[in-house]
Amino acid sequence: MKRRDFLKAAAALPLLSIDCSASTRPSARGPAVVLHRVRPGDPSWPSQATWEALRREVHGRLIQVESPLSVCRADPDGAACAEIFRGLKNPYYIGDEPALTQTSGWLDAWTAAPSAYAVRAAETADVVAAVNFAREHNLRLVVKGGGHSYQGTSNAPDSLLVWTRAMNGIELHDAFVPQSCASQAPQPAVTVGAGVIWMHVYQAVTTEAGRYVQGGGCGTVGVAGLVQSGGFGSFSKGFGLAAAGLLEAEVVTCDGAVRIANRCTNPDLFWGLKGGGGGSLGVVTRLTLRTRELPEFFGGIFGTIQARSDLAYRALIARFLAFYRDRLMNPRWGEQARFESDNTLGLSMVFQGLSKEEAEAVWRPFLDWVAEAPDDYAWETAPLFAAFPARHFWDPAFLKQYAPEFILSDDRPGAPEENIYWSGNRGEAGQFLYAYRSAWLPASLLEDSLDRLTESLFVASRRWTTSLHFNKGLAGAPPDEIEAARDTAMNPAVLDAFALAIIAGEGPPAFPGISDHQPDLAAGHRAADRIHRAMDELLKVVTDPGSYVSESDFFERDWQRSFWGSNHARLADVKRTYDPDGLFFVHHGVGSESWSADGFTRRA
Repeated sequence: MKRRDFLKAAAALPLLSIDCSASTRPSARGPAVVLHRVRPGDPSWPSQATWEALRREVHGRLIQVESPLSVCRADPDGAACAEIFRGLKNPYYIGDEPALTQTSGWLDAWTAAPSAYAVRAAETADVVAAVNFAREHNLRLVVKGGGHSYQGTSNAPDSLLVWTRAMNGIELHDAFVPQSCASQAPQPAVTVGAGVIWMHVYQAVTTEAGRYVQGGGCGTVGVAGLVQSGGFGSFSKGFGLAAAGLLEAEVVTCDGAVRIANRCTNPDLFWGLKGGGGGSLGVVTRLTLRTRELPEFFGGIFGTIQARSDLAYRALIARFLAFYRDRLMNPRWGEQARFESDNTLGLSMVFQGLSKEEAEAVWRPFLDWVAEAPDDYAWETAPLFAAFPARHFWDPAFLKQYAPEFILSDDRPGAPEENIYWSGNRGEAGQFLYAYRSAWLPASLLEDSLDRLTESLFVASRRWTTSLHFNKGLAGAPPDEIEAARDTAMNPAVLDAFALAIIAGEGPPAFPGISDHQPDLAAGHRAADRIHRAMDELLKVVTDPGSYVSESDFFERDWQRSFWGSNHARLADVKRTYDPDGLFFVHHGVGSESWSADGFTRRA
């Protein structure tokens, strides 16, 4: 072996020999392998004195987690229980409770349940202590920031929770250079802690600093989780994936080491964090994202068109799809259209870089077409165009004064004024999911199979509301944003998808065992059946469907291919390098096939 090759191999050895094994059953053929994680009551469960030692190490930030729902189990009709369920429609209240998650459960899949203990991490050292403790004592480890996981990945009973909500620092940079990347040109950026939510990032970056950062559309989603799962927002058609804007991350890996991941240091880990799924490779404690120049305007169009017959509705679907292909599939436009069983087309579209008048001009041909057929179509809700100076799009004071109908506020006494959220997201707070399906729709359908797509959307809408999310798919995005997304772990199907089709249904916050607040299982199963039949109809026109890891079916069968496509093999290699013993487990996360569904038992 040449000396140069030897030195390269030697430099790689620390990465290739990460040891994250716990003290478990020995093997004559190699290192000990974790077979079962321990639960409360097991002989190996840490003693109270051991927990107290961890409490001292994290400066008192260890808490025993108790669910606020306990008052409902004791008195389901009492005022205290009613107040809890009122709070479950406030995403800020949910986010500040370590026992709760933004989704309360999923039919036949999971129900929100508190961890046994949580480390309320305020600094990276707290995360290191929690990771080391979980590894040494063979505990199930869970990570939660924003807690918006539909699939329940920030939730597990009998676990130790790393709760990053208090890691909420935000720092702007005029000229950021990633560590060990001296040859890279400095660029404007923002560094955020793992517990920060997007609404607060937008307020710091856009409202206060006059810049733009690509993030999520729902403002109470956590930054760290969204970036690790790819990261679509309302304006992704113009600014690409949040994951593609990641410049650097600080990560605590399974051995308790604090690692920097960027293009120059741990580049394989860096790539895996960009869309490889949250919570599978380590605990991200800090992220730095590029910021951009801010467009002059952000805005939207909202309205609902009613077709008076099935024949007219088919024609409406076809006309709208062709209009989208010809006028809207570009960096300016995003968000969604809804196709309903009552022959209505609901529009909730956003735009960037256009004035209200310019946006209206884009839509004029479609609006005129509708107006010219009054016997076939009527506006159930008249089209509304709105445009704001982009700097005020997430500005609480501006929105409360000029657009109060678009927002709701954290209504707890003493809540910060900046705690606002979009009124359209209220339905998601505390929701109990009945089913959730999604699929990437390739742009070729709009050219080669428009008639078939029209018919599939029409038939699917007979079963259940079918939505097309145009910003979740990069067909029509700038070439440089598509290339940046290509260098992530996301399923390459994203690159030429014109939209993500989502068909889903939910009920109000619900928990088994709480009188008058239990899931309606019969209604849930009826809804789930219709949702699955609707998606099955739509998938008839998609030859190789993929799905978005953050918004997908809990029961996805071929999830490795669906979430990551041809990138899964490389992602699995990264997992084996940085978490060889599977300390980090999430449902349908990379490497999860090695464990039981609850993450407690290693499969043979």
